[in-house]
Amino acid sequence: MRERLTRALERAGTLRFSVFSVSAAFTAYFCMYGFRKPYAAAAFEGEGAFGGDLKIALVISQVLGYALSKYLGVRFVSELPPARRALALVSLIGVAELALVGVGALPNELKVVAIFFNGLPLGAVWGLVFGFLEGRRTTELLGAGLSVSYIVASGAVKTVGRWVIGWGVPEAWMPAVTGALFLLPFLVAVWLLSCLPAPDTDDEHARTRREPMDRAQRWAFFKRYAFGLGTLTLLYVLLTAYRDFRDNFAFEIWSALGYAEEPEVMTLSELPIALFVLLCLGLIYVVRENRRAFFLVHGLMLAGSVLIGVATLAFQVGALGGGAWMVLVGAGLYLGYVPFGSVLFDRLMAMTRHVGTAVFMIYVTDAAGYAGSVALLLLKNSDLIALSWLPFFIGLSYATAVGASVGFALSWAYFARQPAARPA
Repeated sequence: MRERLTRALERAGTLRFSVFSVSAAFTAYFCMYGFRKPYAAAAFEGEGAFGGDLKIALVISQVLGYALSKYLGVRFVSELPPARRALALVSLIGVAELALVGVGALPNELKVVAIFFNGLPLGAVWGLVFGFLEGRRTTELLGAGLSVSYIVASGAVKTVGRWVIGWGVPEAWMPAVTGALFLLPFLVAVWLLSCLPAPDTDDEHARTRREPMDRAQRWAFFKRYAFGLGTLTLLYVLLTAYRDFRDNFAFEIWSALGYAEEPEVMTLSELPIALFVLLCLGLIYVVRENRRAFFLVHGLMLAGSVLIGVATLAFQVGALGGGAWMVLVGAGLYLGYVPFGSVLFDRLMAMTRHVGTAVFMIYVTDAAGYAGSVALLLLKNSDLIALSWLPFFIGLSYATAVGASVGFALSWAYFARQPAARPA
């Protein structure tokens, strides 16, 4: 049956192939969030661990595991043969769900340890799923559809988590129960992804051949564009820290804005953001010339950074309500954040004509990005900053807007001076 479906997809037109691929990838990564983010819907009020707040300890521990996974993934995901991706995905999710069972069953300090082992396998999931999609003429469309999954999924999973608590499930067991709800659709989606045919010769001509990269190839590519790639990596640190704070403490921020009794707002507010980002990234698909597309992506990301700052200023002077502000800063954030995991490095590989995989740089930036997220959480939990959730997030929004705008401008200027490279 699998071979029959693969042959049918080889004969399918662009539209049918894209709809099938996006649906499978979207579902797989959406369901992954059912194992990663449900605990964020719990308040854990009055509970502590290691002398501090339990929820902050859980967030930091999971992000540490997730960040370590990104460092390991630079090699693991870059070198994994395509035929083993599906088995790897299923194994990683199985470990993550077992860790959530530990969160439910263990005392508080060991819950913190268990959530670390939940984050550790999940950090590799994005690269494995995107590996099925990269290097194709339609990668922008496929990557945009995949990226929409985590914009929508994070809020949706937290909403489901609040519903599960409403069923009478204790907060500690809610993450494991929520994960179990997403297991079957995840398995189906991974099987469908495994049926996708490899990129054909037309894909390779348009976007270069994609194949695993060994350590020497990865290091040579990074050295060739060190300043630009280093700048983009620092940018991703900033954007990831901002995105993770908005995501992990969405319940607290929305509550401060007056939406404590409306858990569905965490899902509904992300839907227009997802549509906006999908439309913007979809525009890149029509640009066939890779260099032009690469700089168009930079322009969109820069515009997103500016939007964060303008929206925050409008909120502070009373020109925007809290709900509209959260939607606009989310739109600006994801306009800058999403291309890193999809179109930015795919177009860079195509522009430079290097044979390899875009997943390599996706994981380099991811690894650094989550280290920044951990640093921000430790700073917020220290005695150095006594601001409550909302004022802290407002200040972080301004810092992100300014820092990201400067960084994207520098990256643009650097790559604009680089001539097109010969094929590797």
